[in-house]
Amino acid sequence: MENNIYHLQYAMDTFYFLVCGALVMWMAAGFSMLEAGLVRSKNTTEILTKNIALFAISCIMYMVCGYAIMYDGAFLLSGIETVEVESVLGEYAAREGGIEGGSIYSGASDFFFQVVFVATAMSIVSGAVAERMKLWSFLFFAVVMTGVIYPMEGSWTWNGADVFGMYNLGDLGFSDFAGSGIVHMAGATAALAGVLLLGPRKGKYGPNGQVNAIQGANLPLATLGTFILWMGWFGFNGGSVLKLGDVASANAVAMVFLNTNAAAAGGVIAALVTARLLFGKADLTMALNGALAGLVAITAEPSTPTAFQASLIGVIGGVIVVFSILSLDKLKIDDPVGAISVHGVVGLFGLLVVPATNADVLLTGQLIGALTIFVWVFGASLVVWAILKAVTGIRVTEEEEYEGVDIAECGMEAYPEFTSK
Repeated sequence: MENNIYHLQYAMDTFYFLVCGALVMWMAAGFSMLEAGLVRSKNTTEILTKNIALFAISCIMYMVCGYAIMYDGAFLLSGIETVEVESVLGEYAAREGGIEGGSIYSGASDFFFQVVFVATAMSIVSGAVAERMKLWSFLFFAVVMTGVIYPMEGSWTWNGADVFGMYNLGDLGFSDFAGSGIVHMAGATAALAGVLLLGPRKGKYGPNGQVNAIQGANLPLATLGTFILWMGWFGFNGGSVLKLGDVASANAVAMVFLNTNAAAAGGVIAALVTARLLFGKADLTMALNGALAGLVAITAEPSTPTAFQASLIGVIGGVIVVFSILSLDKLKIDDPVGAISVHGVVGLFGLLVVPATNADVLLTGQLIGALTIFVWVFGASLVVWAILKAVTGIRVTEEEEYEGVDIAECGMEAYPEFTSK
């Protein structure tokens, strides 16, 4: 009877991991729709091409070397090692002393859940460099980002490896439950390095310092993308509990879902109200980014806050993202979808607010962890972007940018029936 219970828990935890991984994979569709809605119609096909290609590259590179770098494992080209279920369950029972213990699930499900996180980090880069970057330069960067840069910082954080043999972030009191820093801030940092070398879109900033709004082509699509991301985030945060098959874990999962939703709702309201106070209008794009900001903010620790605290964290994230987007524009850092603000600035806030609800986490540890992630990802990304700029170039020509990168890079338009020749 007891062995049957172990079998059931193994199956349940594995299935839960796979379902959550599928939800996170669905976030790729969310990023695609959000970005396609927030760019001009002449750049839609290219942004969609980038998103589906980067997902495929992430899956391949993490299989080839990323997973091995991040978790000290063997290369996966020959397949994930499997063991007899009876042996696994026997070792589990001996080690944990009962089904209320640690996590156990299929190794393949772990890889699947991890690889969709890698793709999420790379998706963040896509929107920030939209409308003026060469497609193949972006894809070459994706190879390095998903194969080396992300797995390295992931090994120092979620795998507990020493940072270049110097210090261990876990020993310093660092914690990032589902990836506010490890995934979101890392993706935004890589994007920032690229944007600084890439420069702003033509016409975005005037000679006298004025900021010219460049509106997206399809706000219904952007809204759909946001709702898809909101839904996928339940897998992102909920799956990071790592198991479901006992009472404590089930309660933790329920709380994570509740807090994730509460933070997103708080972010929407706060960003909408902030935009109304600043601009006198209800800005939909700020509301969309407010939802994502709330989600990013709670991702570092969605299990310990109360629902009210989670809502408050989302509210603060929603306010921060509005002012961050405005501040980056003043600095002439052009980010068409607000990815650096949503995932980077608010990702940092998410890390720093963790000690407020989790007494086991130290603010100094969070600061050192955030600095480690930023320095590594920014430095490594800047080098890769600089090499690409020198060798192949990273920006399309001014004429190609004017005509739209859809034609220049993909040879087709997303909405050909709405254009006249």
